[in-house]
Amino acid sequence: MLWLHVLYSVALACAYKPLSDSFLKAIPDAGVDLDPENGKLLAPILIPRVPGTPGQSIVQKHFIDFFQTELPKWTIEWHNSTAKTPATGNKDIPFGNLAFKREPPWVKPGQSNLLTLVAHYDSKLQPPGFIGATDSAAPCAMLMHVARSIDKYVTQMHDEMAALNEGGSVEMDMGVQILLLDGEEAFVSWTDTDSLYGARALAESWETAMNPAMSKYHNPNRQISIFLLLDLLGSADPSVPSYFPTTHWAYRHLASIESRMRNLTLLESNPRHPFLPDTEGAMYKGMISDDHLPFLARGVPILHVIPSPFPHVWHTMDDDGKHLDMATVRDWTKITTAFALEWLDMMEVWYEPEGAAVP
Repeated sequence: MLWLHVLYSVALACAYKPLSDSFLKAIPDAGVDLDPENGKLLAPILIPRVPGTPGQSIVQKHFIDFFQTELPKWTIEWHNSTAKTPATGNKDIPFGNLAFKREPPWVKPGQSNLLTLVAHYDSKLQPPGFIGATDSAAPCAMLMHVARSIDKYVTQMHDEMAALNEGGSVEMDMGVQILLLDGEEAFVSWTDTDSLYGARALAESWETAMNPAMSKYHNPNRQISIFLLLDLLGSADPSVPSYFPTTHWAYRHLASIESRMRNLTLLESNPRHPFLPDTEGAMYKGMISDDHLPFLARGVPILHVIPSPFPHVWHTMDDDGKHLDMATVRDWTKITTAFALEWLDMMEVWYEPEGAAVP
């Protein structure tokens, strides 16, 4: 089945138009909402949030409240599981993945392919009080802003297609889902069984959850057009290589967006090199263990956005809100928003200002 995903990805590479300069300029800045002290998206996540602790529940409620209040057209799905860990003996620890999804209103279950934006929200058990701002509170807040920024364009596209009686008539019904995964961190030390608790449970569950007969995609894993995983983002001067040759074309689209936004002076940071420098080919040798692995093993196409080397604050008490580089945080948010809009082919609903140049 992997070869079918590769062919499908190649088709997607030619399926959408790059965003125009005027569209890139219209992408909203998250502004104070990403402030680590009192920003309504980020600040509530900057607490210890180890699975099975009150912090886990507080952050879960923050996500749910945001989508219910600001994005009521998105569906909310829980995926709950339990597991024993090396740190907790025979006690079952709860893990709660959250999936927020926006599909065209006319699609039947299993009919849409889903741009899937992913981050983990749990924090490490040790050292006590660890926050994990880059790992991965900031990426979670970024994805909340992405959802809010793309929602009006998704609504506009659905409305325009419905008005033209085109709903359900196109080859690919596209949707978007945001996965906020639990239990990525090891409780003691990283092994195949002491890590990725939520991702392992979800990937396995989705592989065996059959969509209705005659669906375009036979299970939820097959519906993922690309699994874009954000991790360890928020420190200055990140360098994110291209990890997988099969999705290098998507990496290049992401890198092109960064380059164009810098040329248009739409980004704030002044890095020594581009965030995404590996445009010639997927040159990274090796594998970084992260939430994508259980999905990769099942043939899901992966675009892993994680710096190499890791930021210097990684797994230290300095990985907190005070050590975030906010210009970098805001820039990643804009780049990811633009990528999502471009992937979802939102140039179809963008009206160019009079006299604007189209690339």
